[in-house]
Amino acid sequence: MAARGLGKGLDAMIPKAIPAIQEDKIVQQEIEKSDGKATETIVKITQIEPNRDQPRKEFDKEALEELSDSIKQHGLIQPILVQDRKDHYEIIAGERRWRAARLAGLKEVPVIIRNYSEQEIVEISLIENLQRKDLNPIEEALAYKKLMTDFDLKQEDVAVKVSKSRSTITNSMRLLKLSKKVQELVIKGKLSEGHARTLLSIEDSSVQDEVADKIIAENLSVRDVEKLVKNYGKPAKEKPAVNKELDIFYQDIAEKLKQNLGTKVQISGKGDGSGKIEIEFYTNEELDRLIARIK
Repeated sequence: MAARGLGKGLDAMIPKAIPAIQEDKIVQQEIEKSDGKATETIVKITQIEPNRDQPRKEFDKEALEELSDSIKQHGLIQPILVQDRKDHYEIIAGERRWRAARLAGLKEVPVIIRNYSEQEIVEISLIENLQRKDLNPIEEALAYKKLMTDFDLKQEDVAVKVSKSRSTITNSMRLLKLSKKVQELVIKGKLSEGHARTLLSIEDSSVQDEVADKIIAENLSVRDVEKLVKNYGKPAKEKPAVNKELDIFYQDIAEKLKQNLGTKVQISGKGDGSGKIEIEFYTNEELDRLIARIK
């Protein structure tokens, strides 16, 4: 294996016109923490394996192909951060670059080897993805949950570690209350986070699935779904039974008033003896005429 030093002049080596291969903040932080003396080592790409606990599970195929094309032309400028697992190197930060490098046909790649605790690995992987905004809402929520359950952290602790507010962590993890089907639709990008949040007010998972299918089938906006969910499950208001004889009676009176007043008149009853009379007018002069007529 070959090794070479990395100085703080790394920025100057990276073409600014190629955003797909810009260096990660996580790797740059490692370089800075070592006062610019972090060691980059070249290893075979077959010796590297992804971290199974990596928060990100979905990788955009088109974006990977674009990065792969950049790597074919310029090489893998930014090293991958790895942990030495004796029989292989496990990726801590840079799985997207590793995937693109494999796609580009690279046999060897630059890495920076570090040894971290299991908690630190999870934290770094999460922070890297949050910085790049690579995680979908469900992956982000699951990552927060893993930090809390595996390492006995509270929401306040997680918030500090990832530089987020506690309310952000809380709201993110609420998405895990959605049905498995709805979560999967969010992961695949078929439902937006906004759509998903509107479904949280529905406790029945089967109803969540039903509404989710409706959202997709009818291409409903978040506002449409808010209205739908607000009225979902509420019994329809019962219309009062129609008394046909009384209805005919009202129509007869309305017709006589129409003839007498010379304008449209409607009478409607509520079925309990009460009701209302509506007399239409179209100008101020006509209103004056009707008032005089009624007087």
